[in-house]
Amino acid sequence: MSGQQTRQWVLANPPKADPVLDGPNATFSLTTTTLPKLGADEVLVKVLYLSNDPAQRGWIQDGMDPERLYTEPVVKGDVMRSYAVGEVVESNSEALKVGQLVTGSAGWTEYAVLNAKEVRAVQADEKSGIRPTHFVGALGGTGLTAYYGLVDIAEAKAEDVVVVSGAAGATGSMVVQIAKHIVGAKRVIGIAGGEKKCRWVESLGADVCVDYKAADFKEQLKKATDGFVDVYFDNVGGEILDLMLTRVKRFGRIAACGAVSTYNSFGEGGVKNWFEIIVNRITVKGFIVTDAIMSGKTGPMIQNIVQKIKEGKIKIGEDSETVVPTAFEDIPKTWTLLFSGGNTGKLVTQIK
Repeated sequence: MSGQQTRQWVLANPPKADPVLDGPNATFSLTTTTLPKLGADEVLVKVLYLSNDPAQRGWIQDGMDPERLYTEPVVKGDVMRSYAVGEVVESNSEALKVGQLVTGSAGWTEYAVLNAKEVRAVQADEKSGIRPTHFVGALGGTGLTAYYGLVDIAEAKAEDVVVVSGAAGATGSMVVQIAKHIVGAKRVIGIAGGEKKCRWVESLGADVCVDYKAADFKEQLKKATDGFVDVYFDNVGGEILDLMLTRVKRFGRIAACGAVSTYNSFGEGGVKNWFEIIVNRITVKGFIVTDAIMSGKTGPMIQNIVQKIKEGKIKIGEDSETVVPTAFEDIPKTWTLLFSGGNTGKLVTQIK
């Protein structure tokens, strides 16, 4: 096969604030193109599932200094970048056969030509409940982010009290489970939005989950963190980070993973309780999942997660991911659910 036609979503107008879905200033534009003929050790992949990650918002920010970004930005005219799971429909690689499922960075496209060395095979296991979508979630970048951030960055230990914000999200829900079932933390506290999500977080192993939408959220959080906490895994930034700076122990550790509450308002606001970091000698360390990959530790991390899944201690059932069947024309709409709390666990786009 050669000259495969494909539809693609490209970045048309890099946003400064909320992405625009419709009209002349729409952030993304739907185009059709013809892919190049396969080269040596390349595969043609039909995209089945797309990973939705808050970090994607930073990749398209208007005015972002590329030298301050950890990866190449998506620039105007580029296909929107995304990790994906797809099926090999043509192969020039001895390692990958037609019909095999793979995961890699494909983008918002129906078909993609990818280097065989830049994808990895997906090995689903129905007996253990491991589905293809988990390879862009619990067994992909999400699981690695959670494990590396909690264990290597925050250095969480069994004697620690751990707080996780965004605990009903993809990364946060894995942090809760790793903290409880791998690290064996003394106490795990989740922060999530809404009663239903909080009860789900507790079902994963959190000793308590505090609802940030509750009118008395601050009072509830103060009660839940009585005696202060050793580790805070921050996925949201903003006001919750500011509040948690007053709840971390002296010499406590914060893993700064994300700031989803401020991704559509870059440059606005600021940390009001910075003095807490100084007087209580709190360590705040940012990290990116690529740090985990470069560490060379990802294999044992994933193996540990898989083992706990097989033991039934880490849950990756249907309620641990939100898979949204989506027409190709609606891919951007599904992605924006990330910023409105429209998902429990990992948000995955299933292309219809």
